[in-house]
Amino acid sequence: MTTPMMAQWESCKKQAPDALLLFRLGDFYEAFYDDAKKISKEIGLTLTARQGIPMCGVPFHASDTYIDKLIARGHRVAIAEQTEDPKAVKGLVKREIVRLVSPGTIVGSNLLSDKRNNFFACVCQIGSIFGLAVLDITTGEFRTLEAVEKAELIDELHRLRPSEILLSSKFKSTHGASIGDLSHSWTFVLNEREEWRFDPKSALAILLSHFKVESLDSFGLKGQLASIAAAGALVGYLQQEMSLRLDHVLSIKADSAQGTLALDRSTLRNLELAESAHENGEKHTLIALLDETATPMGGRLLRHWLKHPLLSIADIQKRQEAIAEIMAHSVSLQEIRDIERLMMKVAANYAMPRDLLALGLSAAQLPKLQEALSPFKSELIAKNRSSLIDPISAKILSSLTDSPPLRIGEGDLFRDGIHPELDQLRTLSRDSVSWMAQYQTRLREETGIKTLKVGFTRAFGYYIEASRAQSEKIPASFQRRQTLVNGERFITDELKHFEHQALTAEERAKALETELFEILRREIAQHAQTLFTAAKAVGEIDALFSLATVAADQNWVRPTVDESDKLEIYGGRHPIVESVVGKASFIPNDTLLSKEQQLMLITGPNMAGKSTYIRQVALIAILAQIGSFVPATSAHIGLIDKIFSRIGASDDLARGQSTFMVEMAETANILHNATSRSLVLLDEIGRGTSTYDGISIAWAVAEFLLTTPNKQAKTLFATHYWELTRLEQELKGAVNHQVAVQETADGIVFLRKIIRGGTDKSYGIHVAKLAGLPYKAIQRAETMLKQLETKAPKKPPKQEAQLSLLPQESPDFTRLLDKLKSSDLDRLTPLEALLCLHELKSLTHNLLG
Repeated sequence: MTTPMMAQWESCKKQAPDALLLFRLGDFYEAFYDDAKKISKEIGLTLTARQGIPMCGVPFHASDTYIDKLIARGHRVAIAEQTEDPKAVKGLVKREIVRLVSPGTIVGSNLLSDKRNNFFACVCQIGSIFGLAVLDITTGEFRTLEAVEKAELIDELHRLRPSEILLSSKFKSTHGASIGDLSHSWTFVLNEREEWRFDPKSALAILLSHFKVESLDSFGLKGQLASIAAAGALVGYLQQEMSLRLDHVLSIKADSAQGTLALDRSTLRNLELAESAHENGEKHTLIALLDETATPMGGRLLRHWLKHPLLSIADIQKRQEAIAEIMAHSVSLQEIRDIERLMMKVAANYAMPRDLLALGLSAAQLPKLQEALSPFKSELIAKNRSSLIDPISAKILSSLTDSPPLRIGEGDLFRDGIHPELDQLRTLSRDSVSWMAQYQTRLREETGIKTLKVGFTRAFGYYIEASRAQSEKIPASFQRRQTLVNGERFITDELKHFEHQALTAEERAKALETELFEILRREIAQHAQTLFTAAKAVGEIDALFSLATVAADQNWVRPTVDESDKLEIYGGRHPIVESVVGKASFIPNDTLLSKEQQLMLITGPNMAGKSTYIRQVALIAILAQIGSFVPATSAHIGLIDKIFSRIGASDDLARGQSTFMVEMAETANILHNATSRSLVLLDEIGRGTSTYDGISIAWAVAEFLLTTPNKQAKTLFATHYWELTRLEQELKGAVNHQVAVQETADGIVFLRKIIRGGTDKSYGIHVAKLAGLPYKAIQRAETMLKQLETKAPKKPPKQEAQLSLLPQESPDFTRLLDKLKSSDLDRLTPLEALLCLHELKSLTHNLLG
């Protein structure tokens, strides 16, 4: 027979069948049946049973740690709370699911990284347009994007790396493989829902209701049905299925794929902008070098800037001007905490006492920062300075104690003097001994009983005690409570009242503090828009200060960025490598690319620095287009629309693709999508196949980029195929460069300097020596190389003529050949084409007899 409590559990479980349900019972969250088995196995809890029902539990006060462990393993967790006060209810306490927690909806979790967004994404397709919406619940950042090509959508997902993705069943069946492939790069949870949830009309209604507006035009979403469908479906899912409050999500921003420099997944990986290609985390990445931010808001914004370089010269120049001005000043932002995430907790009713204190202390710094920035004249600093408004810190800091408790209801939350009743209750709770002494003195004076005493025991409560000898002096208003061997114990109405107040004062004080806390939290929430705006201003100021700090410390310079076709870098340096080896050890190099010098073919041995060089050019370009200063003596960069890279060789076993297939797929993507404003990095194209095939493919790729209209991208082509150096003589725009190598009696020395000219040596055996191959193996390789060089022809052997199926001496063959040569297929009408085909068929028939 199901008990009322288990019936309540079953009702909650039906609301979240695919989540692990934590059911509040007193001071514990309990799990039952299969949920208990899974939780016990996943995080090592002891599995018990009651009345044959498997169960396990976690303490309420430590539940966050256990929930984090479950979320980290990809589970969703439903929280069922007691929604009534157990002390005020007779019988079964009401319980309801108050929220569901998943990787994309965590709020106060150790799984969150201060300087990374935690995005929940939604993707859909309306007609031929792909829609993307991403929401960081912890900050309220809500963005949309529309893409014509699926590749644009996939690349943006790679940049944002959401921890959870929502899509429709139809979208999954059509494009699920592409979305699933993303899981090879990072971990996320995929949620599939019915197609009707992504209907643009329904989605529009949800968004209008949420933002309380008549139109979404002011958000830049006019006519963007795919974006609206994705955003509305996401808000509906989070509100209806995840039971989330989104009051703090105050706006939505429509981004454009054409508004930022495009970086595809290969380029993000190869350039190691924010994720290391060889290690977990950010070690030796560009963001690790750039991030000197003092606040989480600044760290998150800087990461966004790095993955979304600008295409607006005006916006680039505004950042440059701010950085130049900052380098001459010093301002501290160290005391400002994560205002965005703190305000989110306030607006969503998750904030605890220490969250409010941190918010108050941070907000109090805003006027100080505003004053410190008063000398600044650059447009971005001035704009953000005006947003540094503090509407609430005085209220918070004057209300809360300096060290409030971790949770509501633990006492000592508000200062004395905030509320008269609270002060009175505290006096009763703290000063009961003093009151008893005063009351005892007064009673002795009133009764004349010098030995009368007022006392307290846990078993008996408060009492007045007098000896039997003094019993005739006891006033009639005293009520006898207990007879002792040598005396009597009494109580009065006044003492009864005090007893009631004293015994309940602490509990009532905590309840009153909870009520006052909710009032304060609601008051702060009314200033959400002002504080979110201030937080964004702090973030932008912090990101600019970070770039200025790095520029000053690393001796970077302000580049010229314009609409020209130039890419001129003098004394360029790889920012990450230089930070590791030191300025004194890094060899700077120049880069000169233009319409006349469009493709740099860089030859030289492996390990000589070709890959480092071509990467450094791309990193300098990206830094320039996020508005940063760059590691160079000087730089002039014409605006770049896309950066493509084909660097390194590796099998993609997870997708069942060989090294060569990966190489060709990435190369094909470049050739299809590059423009004359793109920057292309090619490293060792063709090495995944045989030598002649590799040379042929590499030549064809270079020729395509040099000669195809609207595809003539600025290209850095690193190769060990010295045969490709002939490109310079045969194709306009190709220029040979090589990595300088000094040959000595002991071997070779890499000079790390890029110089004009090509090389006709691979230095492979020298590199093998440097790599530490055994001496015996090196000797054998040298012997084999001499034999091969002696026997190998200087030029590939001339191929035998292919056998012809047709008699070439025949007059009909000559007529057939002439007819084929003279036919202009582009200008033939359909009727002329049919007549031509009929004539060719007749000629061929005559030849074949």
